[in-house]
Amino acid sequence: MLIIIFTVSVSAAGFSQNKINLEVKKSAISNVIRQIEGQTSYRFLYNENLEGIRNKVSVTLSDATIDAAMEELLRGTNLSYQALENQLIVIKDKKEALADIVITGKVVDVKGEELIGVSVKIKGTAKGVSTDAAGSFKLTASENAVLVFTYVGFETIEVPVQGRKTLKVTLKVSNSQLDEVVVIGYGTVKKKDLTGAVASVNAETIAAAPVSSALEAISGRVSGVQITTTEGSPDAEMLVRVRGGGSITGDNSPLYIVDGFPLNSISDIAPSDIESIDILKDASSTAIYGSRGANGVVVITTKSGSKAGKTTISYNAFTGFRNIAKKLDVLSPYDYALWQYERALLDNNSLDEFTDRLGTFQNIGQYKNTPSIDWQDEVFGRTGTTFNQNLNISGGGEKTKFSISHSYVKDKAIMLMSGFERHNLNFKLNHKLYDRLSIDVGARYANTKTEGGGANEQNEKSSADSRLKNAMIYPPFEIDGLTNSTETDPDFNLVNPLFSVSDNDQYVDRKTYNLNGALTYTVIDNLNLRSEVGYDGYRNDQDRFYGITTYYVKNSVGDAAKGLPAAIFTNTDRNTFRNTNTINYDFKKFLGKKHGLTALLGEEYIRTKEIVLTNTVNGYPDVFTFERARKLTTQGIERFVQNFYSPDDKLFSFFGRLNYDYAGKYLFSATFRADGSSKFAENNKWGYFPSFSGAWRVSDEGFMEGTKSWLSDLKLRASYGEAGNNRIPPGQIIQSLENSSTVWVNGTSNYWAPSKTMANPDLKWETTVTKNIGLDFSLFNTRVNGTVEAYVNNTKDLLILYPVSGSGYDNQYRNLGETRNKGLEFSLNWSAIRKKNFDLTLNANIAFNRNEVVSLEDLSFVTGNSGWASSDITKDYYVKAGAPVGQIYGYQGDGRYEVSDFKPYTTAWALNDGVVSASGVVGTIRPGSMKLKDTNLDGKISDADISAIGDANPLNTGGFSLISRLFNFDLGAYFNWSYGNDIYNANKIEYTQSSKFDSRNMLSTMEIGKRWTNLREDGTISNDAAELQAMNANTTMWSPFTSRFVLTDWAIEDGSFLRLSTLTLGYTLPASVSSKMKMKSLRIYASGYNLWLWTNYSGFDPEVSTRRKTPLTPGVDYSAYPKSRSFVFGLNVNF
Repeated sequence: MLIIIFTVSVSAAGFSQNKINLEVKKSAISNVIRQIEGQTSYRFLYNENLEGIRNKVSVTLSDATIDAAMEELLRGTNLSYQALENQLIVIKDKKEALADIVITGKVVDVKGEELIGVSVKIKGTAKGVSTDAAGSFKLTASENAVLVFTYVGFETIEVPVQGRKTLKVTLKVSNSQLDEVVVIGYGTVKKKDLTGAVASVNAETIAAAPVSSALEAISGRVSGVQITTTEGSPDAEMLVRVRGGGSITGDNSPLYIVDGFPLNSISDIAPSDIESIDILKDASSTAIYGSRGANGVVVITTKSGSKAGKTTISYNAFTGFRNIAKKLDVLSPYDYALWQYERALLDNNSLDEFTDRLGTFQNIGQYKNTPSIDWQDEVFGRTGTTFNQNLNISGGGEKTKFSISHSYVKDKAIMLMSGFERHNLNFKLNHKLYDRLSIDVGARYANTKTEGGGANEQNEKSSADSRLKNAMIYPPFEIDGLTNSTETDPDFNLVNPLFSVSDNDQYVDRKTYNLNGALTYTVIDNLNLRSEVGYDGYRNDQDRFYGITTYYVKNSVGDAAKGLPAAIFTNTDRNTFRNTNTINYDFKKFLGKKHGLTALLGEEYIRTKEIVLTNTVNGYPDVFTFERARKLTTQGIERFVQNFYSPDDKLFSFFGRLNYDYAGKYLFSATFRADGSSKFAENNKWGYFPSFSGAWRVSDEGFMEGTKSWLSDLKLRASYGEAGNNRIPPGQIIQSLENSSTVWVNGTSNYWAPSKTMANPDLKWETTVTKNIGLDFSLFNTRVNGTVEAYVNNTKDLLILYPVSGSGYDNQYRNLGETRNKGLEFSLNWSAIRKKNFDLTLNANIAFNRNEVVSLEDLSFVTGNSGWASSDITKDYYVKAGAPVGQIYGYQGDGRYEVSDFKPYTTAWALNDGVVSASGVVGTIRPGSMKLKDTNLDGKISDADISAIGDANPLNTGGFSLISRLFNFDLGAYFNWSYGNDIYNANKIEYTQSSKFDSRNMLSTMEIGKRWTNLREDGTISNDAAELQAMNANTTMWSPFTSRFVLTDWAIEDGSFLRLSTLTLGYTLPASVSSKMKMKSLRIYASGYNLWLWTNYSGFDPEVSTRRKTPLTPGVDYSAYPKSRSFVFGLNVNF
């Protein structure tokens, strides 16, 4: 922090000191110059024997600029001055200076269109102008001056004046996109020289979306990278998959590198602090990260200062509002009462309870006029607000660059009692200590606070406490006798939605710290040594409160505290230390001009220590709220304290890279990394990961000479590489213990107990082998750019959590099996229109990935349980050889049992011979009951009829954008899509089937006239076949009456969608106006987020994945926090 304060102080002082204040009488000009040097950062160059330099002058200056001061100082003398770059001023005799002339001119492009805002500077000086709206300029310069013309997107040229007073200058479009620098492992490379598969996103694209997550901002912008916003809650988890991911039970998220430091997540990085995001997709790019690169690498570079010689200040802010994007229709009061009556009769229950709550059957008609309470609106319907701001100060000179920024986000979420707040501080400093020694310093701090429980709780033992669920199933009107504490529901799943918001609450306070320092020393020309040291700290404090209506209190505590509030306080501390040392040498001095060869060698040590402390307190007084429980923990009964001390996770590595190119035409790169991980025993500790890649710039061949008019660049690439994965918890090679109060059979207390995972000393590396070919092309003077990629990734020796039932343990990590991901990726950028006052750019990408389990070795299958339905639905996901990970298993629906399926009714309904009964699954069978297919044709419905009914993997994903400018207006529209993936709509099951629960509301899909009914108009159950047939002739749905929840293919829906994720309209004030306001630029804009969605999915939103404890259960939609639609208004100011 002292460094930050010092830097800003120096910069601020620089502003004030460049204003000159002095009063001298009869002092030599050379003495006055020294006083000016003492006050400012200007430096003077002159000959001490220059005639007139010792002339005595009297000068009074007050807040004078350097030009005003020099004019006053040299007035009446034979001396002149010239201001050069880097605040250097040269004084010489006027006789030596050439005559100045007034130069006018015009700047156009190759089509003759005038270019506005072109920078025209006199070379070697700070003096210059910009072209006006007609592309014209005017300035005074010497007869032999050289003018430098600079314009974004065009080649910079120098034009000698040679005494001419009129100039016409033509600028050509540059190949700037090919010259862009891409960040790769431990270095950078020009985009045109890439041999691997790397995609980049710049700061402008990231800033276009009004969101607090950088990953959310780039969703749909990069081919082969699927980014899923799992739900709409504040600080919602983002699922990122680069080319599918190869693990089955392990973590498939990519490695994140921020300014060289590896992180588990970038959720705490402010999007406004990011300069670029480079995504490394193939092993030739990721292998240099070795053990951590198997699932791709996301490299983030935060903003730095510049060498512009002055400090710049930028302020960006937006504020707006959001509302729930979609709600689901539920039964009206009348339909609700009618179904509750019919259900009571079908369940052979006494009608006393129904009568006590809702009256007699004759009273049901009155509910047609009863107002319906929209519980979704009551809980999630408030208008949320958002405020986001970022202040950045950056600058520097020849030796120093610095950047300091503060970002702040404050969101009031759409759910009651929930919100999100985050502070970010980011500081970077680069200083050249000596000609051959430089230092880099970086510091980041983030504090994120989340209030209120989300709708879907991934870490809960039961989802019964879900706020969304309660809003859906609670009766649509107030019912006497149905209170918050005396429920009839056997699983206590019926809680007043408003009460449940406060009765099951949480507060999360997360702090992250990152410090980085590096020294770079140039030993000799082209030989650089670099040493980096870094520290990353993570502290997450999560407080959870369970009130008297929650499932946890009613089912998970001892008798003494049963029914009384409880709280769980979890503190996670994780600290990571990193040291990296590299040596880099460029052999160009030994090679000819056409040859290029660079070599990198390095070693790295990373150590991570993590401690998790969980304190559970039960038995609070029943009047306690969350706030009181947090402050008065001694008022409860401390049930147990769990300390989990992870063994240190240590990684020691050696790596190297060799890059060669011939004339920029033939490119070759090879990398190698050796990783030693403490997660594996000595015999398997080291993993070795090589890669090779090459590229051929076909467009530079002689036989392509005839294509120069339309082909700007054409390059073929091919790569092979291996990358590793060690993403399992540390301590798996020896039996780990948990600090937990345990009582053994003999009554002896022990505070250490074995974990539920059996140790395995034979574990070894999981390895991914990648083969990639690519084609990069640029057409029509770079107006069209594109990339085509094809790849095959094989992941072997999978680290799988293997079930070991009967051993006293739940599971054990083992190496077995192999998966394959193969796919195609296409991306295209087209600058369709480039006019003086109008331009239009189109970008699009699409990716196809196919996942397959090649082998599971001695396992026939691996099962996954989404867990939302407790014991009603288990093993709803299967992983089998020859199939992808993410296949959903359940029954195939066969509509409903019609009257024709039954024998004539006597005392009970009996199925006709040959009609298979589903009673073992859905319960009592009668006309209208759900019907299931006998897929194995054994004459009965059982678990043996369960088969694959869905696949959560999309056939393709992608996005496209339209970016345009008309005069000073700009417009950006960003779309993303997913096609061909299935969604497991668990809400659809729970909200349309009664199971064992009463009093619940349902979706309007089950309203009278749509569903099968057995209820006559007189309130009795009909068993007359003809009557039932007539009553249900126009209905299509089966009866909701079931004894358990049943998963059928009816609940598997097409999750394809096309979303207009962001639409932005902006206006930039003309430079002539903003300059009068003492601003460099000012832009105002309005943006909408999640404005439009095209999908056939019946749920809240098709972009969802709520059961995220394991990669085995993707695509489940169960009680997800609804997504919102937001509108914001913002401004960007630069000084």
